[in-house]
Amino acid sequence: MEILQLIVNGIMSGTILAVPAIGLTVIFAVLRFTNFALASHMTIGAYAGLIANATFGLPVIPSLIVAFVGAGLVGWLSDEFVLKPLRASGFITTAIGSIALTIGLENIVRFIFGNQMRGYDLPIRRDWRFSGLHISPQQVESLVIAIVVMGLLFVFLSMTRTGKAMRAVADNPMLAAIKGINADRIAGIVSFVGMGLAGVGGMLIGLDTTIDPLVGFKTVLSIFAAAVVGGFGSIPGAVVGALVIGIGEELSLLVLSPAYRTAVGFIAILLVLTLRPRGLLGARAY
Repeated sequence: MEILQLIVNGIMSGTILAVPAIGLTVIFAVLRFTNFALASHMTIGAYAGLIANATFGLPVIPSLIVAFVGAGLVGWLSDEFVLKPLRASGFITTAIGSIALTIGLENIVRFIFGNQMRGYDLPIRRDWRFSGLHISPQQVESLVIAIVVMGLLFVFLSMTRTGKAMRAVADNPMLAAIKGINADRIAGIVSFVGMGLAGVGGMLIGLDTTIDPLVGFKTVLSIFAAAVVGGFGSIPGAVVGALVIGIGEELSLLVLSPAYRTAVGFIAILLVLTLRPRGLLGARAY
């Protein structure tokens, strides 16, 4: 029964991890670099949602929209004015620049809000019990929200002109340019959407626990591992990878202290890069 409980917890946490993991892989697919500033944008989204929820009294769903828009706008601005000038120097320089950016943004959040833990204004509800399993209503709510967000993203990429343009740039930038697609405009949209998803992920994580200025930093390794395991650039791969990492981290508690659960991410990255460098679902697939 303990193993089953851990698997259920892993599915819950993995589904939430999938949201920012998709944001990371979308940015990589289109802009061709790993944007580690995702960590700080998770934090920004978590605090934007906190302001909407705890200060202005908005319910969870409107607060998540605020988290998406807030993190997305900061993501677009930071890419436009900080990372875009670096992209001509190559993906390594840009990735390093994104690390410096995330440190700067996290310290801005720390300066404004301080270092103390903060929680959302949520009603206290008892866990549901099914045949010995304990499931938090908030976990289920977050699971449903994450699935809906991923569904909306799929519809956006598959059904809208902008989404199809993003896929075209990801698949073949030169051909997309010949077809008249504005790469700079698409890059801005990708940064907004990708970091917006990171903001939603940051708030979803905070809804189940608490938040502080390092909420994104604490989980970015798991998110990066999810993208690597699934295959960088593959949205379905990001979902599969997040579930693998989420379940793996929970099952590791059978043999490891909770302090070492992040080791699962390191091990997963090493195994995938050694045995299947393209990830479980290969490169870009939509």
